[in-house]
Amino acid sequence: MIQEATGHEDAAITGSQELMTKPTTRAQRFAVWALGLREGLRDYFGTLGRRRSEPINDLATLRSYLQTRASYLAQTSLYSYLRTRAGMVYPQLFEDDEFVRSVNIAKWHVWLACLSDLSVYAGGLLARHSQALAPQVGALMTRVTSAILDDTGVPADADEQFASHADRVRARLASCEWARVDDDETPFSESPTALIRWAPIVENLKELDEEIVRNSVRFRWQEIRRELRRHLDAEAVLRSAG
Repeated sequence: MIQEATGHEDAAITGSQELMTKPTTRAQRFAVWALGLREGLRDYFGTLGRRRSEPINDLATLRSYLQTRASYLAQTSLYSYLRTRAGMVYPQLFEDDEFVRSVNIAKWHVWLACLSDLSVYAGGLLARHSQALAPQVGALMTRVTSAILDDTGVPADADEQFASHADRVRARLASCEWARVDDDETPFSESPTALIRWAPIVENLKELDEEIVRNSVRFRWQEIRRELRRHLDAEAVLRSAG
Protein backbone atom coordinates (compact mmCIF):
# COMPACT_ATOMS: atom_id res chain seq x y z
CA MET A 1 0.00 0.00 0.00
CA ILE A 2 1.40 3.40 -1.00
CA GLN A 3 1.32 5.72 1.98
CA GLU A 4 2.93 8.99 1.02
CA ALA A 5 3.38 11.27 -1.95
CA THR A 6 6.81 11.86 -3.45
CA GLY A 7 6.19 12.72 -7.11
CA HIS A 8 4.30 14.94 -9.55
CA GLU A 9 1.27 14.15 -11.67
CA ASP A 10 2.17 12.55 -15.00
CA ALA A 11 -0.64 13.41 -17.38
CA ALA A 12 0.95 11.95 -20.52
CA ILE A 13 0.20 8.42 -21.72
CA THR A 14 3.47 6.55 -21.41
CA GLY A 15 2.68 2.93 -22.21
CA SER A 16 0.80 -0.23 -21.39
CA GLN A 17 2.00 -2.82 -18.91
CA GLU A 18 0.73 -6.05 -17.44
CA LEU A 19 1.76 -7.37 -14.02
CA MET A 20 1.90 -11.07 -13.34
CA THR A 21 1.98 -12.89 -10.04
CA LYS A 22 4.47 -15.63 -10.97
CA PRO A 23 7.83 -13.73 -10.97
CA THR A 24 9.34 -13.63 -7.49
CA THR A 25 12.26 -11.20 -7.74
CA ARG A 26 12.25 -7.51 -8.51
CA ALA A 27 14.36 -8.11 -11.64
CA GLN A 28 11.89 -10.70 -12.93
CA ARG A 29 8.93 -8.49 -12.20
CA PHE A 30 10.47 -5.56 -14.02
CA ALA A 31 11.26 -7.81 -16.98
CA VAL A 32 7.55 -8.67 -17.17
CA TRP A 33 6.63 -5.01 -16.75
CA ALA A 34 8.97 -3.96 -19.59
CA LEU A 35 7.64 -6.71 -21.87
CA GLY A 36 4.07 -5.60 -21.25
CA LEU A 37 5.04 -2.00 -21.93
CA ARG A 38 6.69 -2.89 -25.23
CA GLU A 39 3.81 -5.11 -26.38
CA GLY A 40 1.23 -2.55 -25.38
CA LEU A 41 2.96 0.21 -27.31
CA ARG A 42 3.36 -2.02 -30.36
CA ASP A 43 -0.32 -2.94 -30.28
CA TYR A 44 -1.50 0.63 -29.85
CA PHE A 45 0.93 2.52 -32.07
CA GLY A 46 1.96 -0.07 -34.65
CA THR A 47 5.29 0.42 -36.39
CA LEU A 48 7.50 3.48 -36.80
CA GLY A 49 5.87 5.18 -33.82
CA ARG A 50 2.73 6.01 -35.72
CA ARG A 51 -0.64 5.21 -34.29
CA ARG A 52 -2.53 2.88 -36.58
CA SER A 53 -5.72 4.29 -38.07
CA GLU A 54 -7.77 1.24 -38.93
CA PRO A 55 -11.41 1.64 -39.89
CA ILE A 56 -13.95 0.32 -37.40
CA ASN A 57 -16.48 -1.13 -39.79
CA ASP A 58 -17.64 -4.49 -38.43
CA LEU A 59 -18.18 -6.35 -35.18
CA ALA A 60 -14.64 -7.73 -35.10
CA THR A 61 -12.92 -4.36 -35.42
CA LEU A 62 -15.32 -2.76 -32.92
CA ARG A 63 -14.67 -5.53 -30.43
CA SER A 64 -10.91 -5.24 -30.88
CA TYR A 65 -11.08 -1.49 -30.41
CA LEU A 66 -13.10 -1.71 -27.22
CA GLN A 67 -10.89 -4.40 -25.74
CA THR A 68 -7.50 -2.88 -26.55
CA ARG A 69 -8.36 0.71 -25.69
CA ALA A 70 -10.03 -0.26 -22.41
CA SER A 71 -6.93 -2.26 -21.45
CA TYR A 72 -4.61 0.54 -22.48
CA LEU A 73 -6.50 3.23 -20.60
CA ALA A 74 -6.90 1.09 -17.47
CA GLN A 75 -3.25 0.14 -17.22
CA THR A 76 -1.74 3.52 -18.08
CA SER A 77 -4.05 5.33 -15.64
CA LEU A 78 -3.41 2.92 -12.78
CA TYR A 79 0.35 2.60 -13.19
CA SER A 80 0.83 6.32 -13.75
CA TYR A 81 -1.03 7.11 -10.53
CA LEU A 82 0.94 4.52 -8.55
CA ARG A 83 4.25 5.71 -9.98
CA THR A 84 3.39 9.32 -9.21
CA ARG A 85 2.48 8.57 -5.59
CA ALA A 86 5.39 6.19 -4.95
CA GLY A 87 8.12 8.25 -6.56
CA MET A 88 11.61 6.82 -6.11
CA VAL A 89 10.40 3.82 -4.11
CA TYR A 90 8.19 2.59 -6.96
CA PRO A 91 10.59 -0.23 -8.02
CA GLN A 92 10.86 -1.50 -4.44
CA LEU A 93 7.11 -2.00 -4.20
CA PHE A 94 7.33 -4.94 -6.59
CA GLU A 95 9.15 -6.90 -3.88
CA ASP A 96 5.96 -6.87 -1.81
CA ASP A 97 3.70 -9.77 -2.79
CA GLU A 98 0.65 -8.19 -1.18
CA PHE A 99 1.17 -4.97 -3.13
CA VAL A 100 1.49 -6.88 -6.42
CA ARG A 101 -1.68 -8.79 -5.60
CA SER A 102 -3.52 -5.52 -4.85
CA VAL A 103 -2.30 -3.98 -8.10
CA ASN A 104 -3.53 -6.95 -10.11
CA ILE A 105 -6.94 -6.79 -8.44
CA ALA A 106 -7.13 -3.05 -9.14
CA LYS A 107 -6.03 -3.55 -12.74
CA TRP A 108 -8.98 -5.81 -13.52
CA HIS A 109 -11.60 -3.63 -11.82
CA VAL A 110 -10.37 -0.51 -13.58
CA TRP A 111 -10.41 -2.44 -16.86
CA LEU A 112 -14.04 -3.42 -16.33
CA ALA A 113 -14.94 0.21 -15.64
CA CYS A 114 -13.07 1.37 -18.75
CA LEU A 115 -14.79 -1.26 -20.89
CA SER A 116 -18.14 -0.16 -19.49
CA ASP A 117 -17.53 3.53 -20.23
CA LEU A 118 -16.15 2.98 -23.72
CA SER A 119 -18.94 0.57 -24.65
CA VAL A 120 -21.58 3.11 -23.67
CA TYR A 121 -19.81 5.85 -25.62
CA ALA A 122 -19.41 3.64 -28.70
CA GLY A 123 -23.07 2.65 -28.58
CA GLY A 124 -24.02 6.30 -28.36
CA LEU A 125 -22.03 7.03 -31.52
CA LEU A 126 -23.71 4.13 -33.31
CA ALA A 127 -27.12 5.52 -32.39
CA ARG A 128 -26.13 9.05 -33.34
CA HIS A 129 -24.58 8.26 -36.72
CA SER A 130 -26.93 5.62 -38.08
CA GLN A 131 -30.59 4.98 -38.71
CA ALA A 132 -30.70 2.15 -36.16
CA LEU A 133 -33.27 2.11 -33.40
CA ALA A 134 -32.14 2.03 -29.79
CA PRO A 135 -33.01 -1.68 -29.27
CA GLN A 136 -30.85 -2.63 -32.25
CA VAL A 137 -27.91 -0.64 -30.89
CA GLY A 138 -28.41 -2.12 -27.45
CA ALA A 139 -28.46 -5.67 -28.77
CA LEU A 140 -25.28 -5.09 -30.78
CA MET A 141 -23.36 -3.49 -27.93
CA THR A 142 -24.48 -6.17 -25.48
CA ARG A 143 -23.36 -8.85 -27.95
CA VAL A 144 -19.90 -7.33 -28.47
CA THR A 145 -19.18 -6.47 -24.85
CA SER A 146 -20.52 -9.75 -23.52
CA ALA A 147 -18.22 -11.61 -25.93
CA ILE A 148 -15.25 -9.72 -24.47
CA LEU A 149 -16.35 -10.49 -20.92
CA ASP A 150 -17.08 -14.14 -21.69
CA ASP A 151 -13.67 -14.66 -23.30
CA THR A 152 -11.96 -12.98 -20.36
CA GLY A 153 -13.77 -15.10 -17.80
CA VAL A 154 -12.52 -14.58 -14.26
CA PRO A 155 -8.75 -13.97 -14.45
CA ALA A 156 -6.56 -15.88 -12.05
CA ASP A 157 -5.20 -12.70 -10.47
CA ALA A 158 -8.61 -11.01 -10.10
CA ASP A 159 -10.56 -11.09 -6.85
CA GLU A 160 -13.90 -12.58 -5.87
CA GLN A 161 -15.72 -9.35 -6.78
CA PHE A 162 -14.70 -9.45 -10.45
CA ALA A 163 -17.68 -11.53 -11.60
CA SER A 164 -20.25 -9.29 -9.92
CA HIS A 165 -18.54 -6.21 -11.36
CA ALA A 166 -18.73 -7.79 -14.84
CA ASP A 167 -22.45 -8.36 -14.27
CA ARG A 168 -22.84 -4.67 -13.46
CA VAL A 169 -21.22 -3.81 -16.79
CA ARG A 170 -23.80 -5.98 -18.56
CA ALA A 171 -26.61 -4.43 -16.54
CA ARG A 172 -25.48 -0.91 -17.43
CA LEU A 173 -25.62 -1.73 -21.13
CA ALA A 174 -29.00 -3.43 -20.75
CA SER A 175 -30.54 -0.33 -19.18
CA CYS A 176 -28.75 2.30 -21.28
CA GLU A 177 -30.86 4.85 -23.17
CA TRP A 178 -28.70 4.91 -26.28
CA ALA A 179 -30.36 7.86 -27.98
CA ARG A 180 -29.54 9.98 -24.94
CA VAL A 181 -25.82 9.16 -24.73
CA ASP A 182 -23.92 12.41 -25.24
CA ASP A 183 -20.85 12.78 -27.44
CA ASP A 184 -18.75 14.17 -24.61
CA GLU A 185 -17.10 12.99 -21.39
CA THR A 186 -20.43 12.20 -19.70
CA PRO A 187 -20.41 8.44 -20.48
CA PHE A 188 -16.98 8.11 -18.84
CA SER A 189 -18.21 8.07 -15.28
CA GLU A 190 -17.16 4.63 -14.03
CA SER A 191 -13.44 4.63 -14.85
CA PRO A 192 -12.36 7.61 -12.70
CA THR A 193 -14.36 6.23 -9.78
CA ALA A 194 -12.85 2.76 -10.17
CA LEU A 195 -9.30 4.11 -10.17
CA ILE A 196 -9.93 6.00 -6.95
CA ARG A 197 -11.72 3.02 -5.41
CA TRP A 198 -9.22 0.27 -6.27
CA ALA A 199 -5.76 1.86 -6.41
CA PRO A 200 -3.69 0.44 -3.49
CA ILE A 201 -3.06 3.83 -1.91
CA VAL A 202 -4.11 4.87 1.58
CA GLU A 203 -7.55 6.47 1.74
CA ASN A 204 -6.55 9.88 3.06
CA LEU A 205 -4.20 10.39 0.10
CA LYS A 206 -6.84 9.28 -2.37
CA GLU A 207 -9.23 11.80 -0.87
CA LEU A 208 -6.65 14.53 -1.46
CA ASP A 209 -5.98 13.29 -4.99
CA GLU A 210 -9.53 12.64 -6.11
CA GLU A 211 -10.18 15.72 -8.24
CA ILE A 212 -6.78 15.53 -9.95
CA VAL A 213 -7.11 11.80 -10.60
CA ARG A 214 -10.61 12.14 -12.04
CA ASN A 215 -9.51 14.94 -14.35
CA SER A 216 -6.46 12.93 -15.42
CA VAL A 217 -8.58 9.93 -16.42
CA ARG A 218 -11.02 12.13 -18.33
CA PHE A 219 -8.09 13.73 -20.13
CA ARG A 220 -6.74 10.34 -21.17
CA TRP A 221 -10.08 9.46 -22.77
CA GLN A 222 -10.06 12.49 -25.06
CA GLU A 223 -7.81 11.05 -27.76
CA ILE A 224 -9.65 7.73 -27.73
CA ARG A 225 -12.94 9.55 -28.16
CA ARG A 226 -11.55 11.52 -31.11
CA GLU A 227 -10.10 8.37 -32.65
CA LEU A 228 -13.34 6.41 -32.36
CA ARG A 229 -15.39 9.29 -33.70
CA ARG A 230 -13.03 9.58 -36.67
CA HIS A 231 -12.81 5.91 -37.62
CA LEU A 232 -16.20 4.44 -36.71
CA ASP A 233 -18.39 3.59 -39.69
CA ALA A 234 -21.66 3.17 -37.82
CA GLU A 235 -23.75 1.94 -40.74
CA ALA A 236 -21.14 -0.65 -41.74
CA VAL A 237 -20.88 -1.99 -38.20
CA LEU A 238 -24.65 -2.37 -37.99
CA ARG A 239 -24.81 -4.10 -41.38
CA SER A 240 -22.15 -6.57 -40.24
CA ALA A 241 -24.34 -7.59 -37.31
CA GLY A 242 -26.91 -8.99 -39.71
